[in-house]
Amino acid sequence: MTSAQQQTLIWTGTYTADGGGQADGIGAIAANNDGTLEWLGTAVTADSPSFVAAHPTLPVVYAVAEQRQMVRAFRRTGEFGLEPIGEPQPAGAATCHVAVDPEGRFLIAACWGDGQVLLYELDHDGGITGRFQAAPSVDPHHSESHSTSAEQPRQSRAHASLMLADGRIMTTDLGHDTLRIWNYVPGEGLTPDHELVLPEGSGPRHLVQHSSGSVFVVSEYSIEAFVVAAGEDGRFTLLNAGPATSGGALPGDSAAEICLGPGGEYVYVGVRGSNLISVLQVGPSGAVLSPLKDIASGGNWPRHHLVRGQWLHVAHERSGDVATFELDPATGLPGPVLQVLKTPSPTALVPAS
Repeated sequence: MTSAQQQTLIWTGTYTADGGGQADGIGAIAANNDGTLEWLGTAVTADSPSFVAAHPTLPVVYAVAEQRQMVRAFRRTGEFGLEPIGEPQPAGAATCHVAVDPEGRFLIAACWGDGQVLLYELDHDGGITGRFQAAPSVDPHHSESHSTSAEQPRQSRAHASLMLADGRIMTTDLGHDTLRIWNYVPGEGLTPDHELVLPEGSGPRHLVQHSSGSVFVVSEYSIEAFVVAAGEDGRFTLLNAGPATSGGALPGDSAAEICLGPGGEYVYVGVRGSNLISVLQVGPSGAVLSPLKDIASGGNWPRHHLVRGQWLHVAHERSGDVATFELDPATGLPGPVLQVLKTPSPTALVPAS
């Protein structure tokens, strides 16, 4: 094992037995400067912590317990261990994502099962205090005025949240095909600002903000990349939409993560089923995404991936490994697989703060 100065600690979200996985809890990986990874072990035993988030300034980690409808906080201990802070906090059905405010004031959880968006206020030590439920989503494509008695209402399915550069929060609802924008009010939680409706059946899943201010969104169902941006009035509009892959998708495919490359010139999208990483180029002013090339992800079911400097790490839920690639700075394209690290049922890769 190399010295601490040459390593970065990466937390792994996982599925445990209650979620059909092989892990025991949140995992810990040491990432070396040469791109290689080392499996350190289980940082803390936890029930299906399928997504985790690190506090921006404190040695605190937050995790969902997807099958248990809970959110938990953990404090760093020892070389790579974690220990619980306080009691588990109630969440919604199939809580699948957590994100922390850059100022450390609050945590947001998205619940796939029932569509809840929940805000938890944090104290100065990173502990969870108040809990606030945001207003539920109303399906813009199947409103009461347009529905018939034969139609079944579509389930709201909140999936992710993003802290925007202007201080607002954007959440995805892949059941209602919407992007919802919120403001944070201390002591009250999230108040609605506005929402942007995407095409019916697209299923917006994950999202990332470019330095231009544009937000790039990947859709799980239609496997598209959407570019949205706020105008002078602060309202987001759709600038561009197109396929998230250069070679197209196959039946049974579903898109997963989207992230930026170093410098923000390229974007990487994971597609489960075909098991691809698609490389897209960012156009002028961040207004367009153009697919360049699809490459094999190096394993089965690329649930999440992380760009760390010149390295791309891809977590494969079903094959139980993380594949690492070196990125070509000139083209943005990954080279051959550098390493495949066995790790149980990884579902998220999150650098420690």
